[in-house]
Amino acid sequence: MSLSNTTTSPNHTVPFGWIVGITSLAFVVAQLDVSIVNIALPPIAKTYHASITTLQWVIDAYTLAFAVLMLSAGNLSDLLGAKRIFQLGICIFGIASIGCGFAGSAATLIAFRVLQGVGAATMIPSSLAILNQAFAHDPAKRVRAVGLWTAAGSAAIAAGPIVGGLLIQISNWRYIFFVNVPLCLAGFLFSFRLAQNKTSVNKGFDIAGQITWMLSITALIAVIIEWPNFGFKDPVIFGGLLFSAATLVAFLTIEKRVNHPMLPLHLFDAPTFNVLLLLGAVLNGAYYGTVFTLSLYLQNVLHYSSLNAGLAFLPLTVGFVISNLISGRVINKFGIRKPIIIGLAMFAVGFAGLFIAKDNTPYWQLFLPFLIIPMGMGLAVPAMTNGILSSVDKSLSGTASAALNTVRQAAGAIGVAVFGAIGVGGSAAILHSISVSATITIISTLAIIGLNLKYLK
Repeated sequence: MSLSNTTTSPNHTVPFGWIVGITSLAFVVAQLDVSIVNIALPPIAKTYHASITTLQWVIDAYTLAFAVLMLSAGNLSDLLGAKRIFQLGICIFGIASIGCGFAGSAATLIAFRVLQGVGAATMIPSSLAILNQAFAHDPAKRVRAVGLWTAAGSAAIAAGPIVGGLLIQISNWRYIFFVNVPLCLAGFLFSFRLAQNKTSVNKGFDIAGQITWMLSITALIAVIIEWPNFGFKDPVIFGGLLFSAATLVAFLTIEKRVNHPMLPLHLFDAPTFNVLLLLGAVLNGAYYGTVFTLSLYLQNVLHYSSLNAGLAFLPLTVGFVISNLISGRVINKFGIRKPIIIGLAMFAVGFAGLFIAKDNTPYWQLFLPFLIIPMGMGLAVPAMTNGILSSVDKSLSGTASAALNTVRQAAGAIGVAVFGAIGVGGSAAILHSISVSATITIISTLAIIGLNLKYLK
C-alpha cells in the first residue's frame, strides 16, 4: 500500500493509505464481531446455561441491528456527512463492546450485541461513502481502495474464529469483545484527519420508512429463530410472518410516496443493481449460516477445543486474503463480470466439498473446502461492491452501499436463523444442517451465475 498517492479535498490533502487504513479499520472490527463470536458459542452457553436458540440470538442480535439500521445510516451519511456518521458509529461500537465483555446475563449480552450492531450499521456505509467520494475522480484508484477495504474486512471475518480461539485459550470468552476497544479508539482518533465530505442539504430523513423496514425484517428473523420452539402452525409464528409481509408492503408504499425516501426505489430500475444485490444476499446467507453451523460441528461433533476449532478456520483467512489482494488487478483488467463468475464457481465447488463432513471426518479432508469457499467469495465481493458504487451517482454512494450491506447482513442473519434451526437436536441435526446448507448454496449460486451471465457486461 503506497502512502505517496493523495486525495485532495477542499480542506485536506490526505494520503491514500491513511484514508484506506482508517475506513478499513472500521470494517475490520465490524466483520470481526460477525465471526469471532461463533467460536465462543460453547463457552458462552456454559456461562449462561444457554440453549441453541439463545446462541442464535447472540449472533443475530448483532447482524439484525446491523441490517435494519444500515439504510438509515447510509441516508444520514449522505445527509450529514460521512465523516461525522463514521465517528459516531465507531464510538458506539467501542462502548457496546465494553458492555458485551462485562455482561452478567445472556439477555444483557444480547442487548449490547444489538448496540454493537447499531455502531456497525452506522460506520460501515459511511466508511464506504468516504472511499467512494475520495476517489470518485479516479475509478482505478477507487477499485484499488475498495479492494483493500474488502480484503481487510474479509480477512477479519475469516480470522475471527482464530483470534477468538486464542483469546479463549489464554483468558476467557469475554476478551473477544474487549479486543475491539483499542481498535475503536484508534479509529476514532485517526479519523480527525479525514476530510469532511459534502452533505446533501436538500434531503430529509425518512422516519416512517425506517420504522416499517425495521419491524418487517425483525419480525422475519424472530419467526425463523423461534420456529423450532413454537411450530409453524402456532399463531405467534404464522402471525409474525403475516406481520412481516404487511410491514414490508407498507415500507415499499412509503418509499414510493415520500419526498426523500431512505431507499430510493429508482435504484432498482437497473437490472445490474438488482443482480448484484441478490448476489450479496446469496454469498452472505450461505457463508454466515454455514460458519455458524461449522463452529458447532467442529466443537460439538468433532470435539475440537476452542483453540483448535479456531485454528481449523485458518484456511478461510488465507483464502480471503489471497483473493482480495489480487481482485483489484483482476477487476481493472477484466471488469466485474469475469471475477464474479469465476468466484461464484469456486464458491459452489467449495460447498460441494462440505458433503464429506461426518462425525469422524479428518481435518485434512475439510481443508480444501475451507480454502476454496473464501477464495471464491473474496474474488466476487470486491467486484460486486465496485459494480454497486459505479452504478449510482456519488451523492448516493452512502445509500447505495447501505442498500448492499443491508441486504448482505439481513441475508446473513437469515442464514444463521435457518441453518441454526435445522441444527437443533444434537450431532445428527448439525450434520444434516451442513448438508442442507451446502445443497441450498450450490443451487442458489448456480442460479446467480446464470443471472450474471445474462445481465452483467
